[in-house]
Amino acid sequence: MNLIEDIAGELCRILLPIEEEVFFGDPKSNITICTLSSMNLLKDISKSSIIGEVAIAGRLLSENKGIDSLVRSVISNEKIDTIILCGKDTLGHKPGDSLLCLYKNGIDVNHKIIGSASPHPILTVSKKEVSKFQGQVKIINKIGATNISELKSMIETLRQTQ
Repeated sequence: MNLIEDIAGELCRILLPIEEEVFFGDPKSNITICTLSSMNLLKDISKSSIIGEVAIAGRLLSENKGIDSLVRSVISNEKIDTIILCGKDTLGHKPGDSLLCLYKNGIDVNHKIIGSASPHPILTVSKKEVSKFQGQVKIINKIGATNISELKSMIETLRQTQ
């Protein structure tokens, strides 16, 4: 990033603080939910029976630091093998799109997510970490889905097929 982007990022953190929210459910579950920018959906999940069926529910707002954090978190818990990607993608940053591109294509020699349409899809994770992530999980692409009942049904189906 350049100096202007760094300053703009710092101003956003000060003027528009975003809570770091992750909710922990059943540590034995192999399923996680990523609600992208849908913070209300994340809060609704945390208050519903769904949280008892998944290991973690969280959000993803950036195509770089957010994905770095998500990848490291997932590979540190070998039980996790399914990510349900739902909610609305963040306009401009498109972290959902970038996460799918990372999963399908990996990163290039400059750590840029191959095929990403995001403005700054540069990661700090290594190619080895990305490869482990790609081999460990499957991503269920439900970007745009915000219906709790639909998510609950999907999780029940996944749990029955384990």
